[in-house]
Amino acid sequence: MASPPFAPKASDSPEIIAEGSATKAASSPHHKMSARSRFLIFLTAWLIVLMPFLFWWNTWFGRRLTDQQVTEFLNDEKHPRHIQHALVQLGERMGRRDPAAARWYPELIRLSSHRVEEVRNTDAWVMGQDTSASGFHDSLLKMLDDPSPVVRGNAALSLVRFGDSSGRAQIVALMQPEKIIAPSSGTVTDTDKIGTAIHQGGLVAKLQNGQQTTELRSPIGGRIRTVSVAPGTSVAAGTEIATVDPGDEQVWEALRALYLIGQVEDLPAIRPYARELPEISGRVRQQATLTEKAIHDRAATHP
Repeated sequence: MASPPFAPKASDSPEIIAEGSATKAASSPHHKMSARSRFLIFLTAWLIVLMPFLFWWNTWFGRRLTDQQVTEFLNDEKHPRHIQHALVQLGERMGRRDPAAARWYPELIRLSSHRVEEVRNTDAWVMGQDTSASGFHDSLLKMLDDPSPVVRGNAALSLVRFGDSSGRAQIVALMQPEKIIAPSSGTVTDTDKIGTAIHQGGLVAKLQNGQQTTELRSPIGGRIRTVSVAPGTSVAAGTEIATVDPGDEQVWEALRALYLIGQVEDLPAIRPYARELPEISGRVRQQATLTEKAIHDRAATHP
């Protein structure tokens, strides 16, 4: 085993080592830390550890909720993430075929028109977990007209579980790039770079019109595919600023649904994902290939 750096050699005498230590001690007097300083250091260290844990604990949807908490969270309008938390918990119960979850089904139908997009999106997924529930099918059909593309897509995916292909157009749209359009005229002051990964709601560009600044955000998660204008460019309302490619998970879920309900006219949207391209993951490419084959087989069986 190698000796640690600066370890005394075996030839060094104990007297020399002790003498050196004594000299160092004499020349380096220790200052006693006050009780207040020790307390502040301890408090700071405790907060550094505790605060991230508290944030994680309050935002982690896997934290188990009691029945009372589920009811409280579903009605907590001040904290939409609490509503999402309760919805995720209900979705897991419904997935396990827990009959006790049915007591909250009226709340799921009510939340299908909630003001917060993320709540509606989660709700659309949850209602797909029980195809026997009364009212879920009708609520999901109405959500196909939701202003959010991801809510429309999630509703369409859940409808497939009901054996309903009414949302097939919305599912195909999940695989298409999303256009970022200027809502008004102005000057583009900032844009993100091509290839940048972006979350749903992430900032893509800024538009300045007089004293007003408008932030252009992505309605989907994915990666910026194109940026059509440079900073400093004046644009009119309706100008395409950028496009965002959908994320891997979104495309994969769409392909899985089209495996069951896809038609021949959907193939042009599917085939690009079957190519050997570095930006396409292996599982998406494999699913695209399987989906294309399933569509061809259906077409041959039912021409």
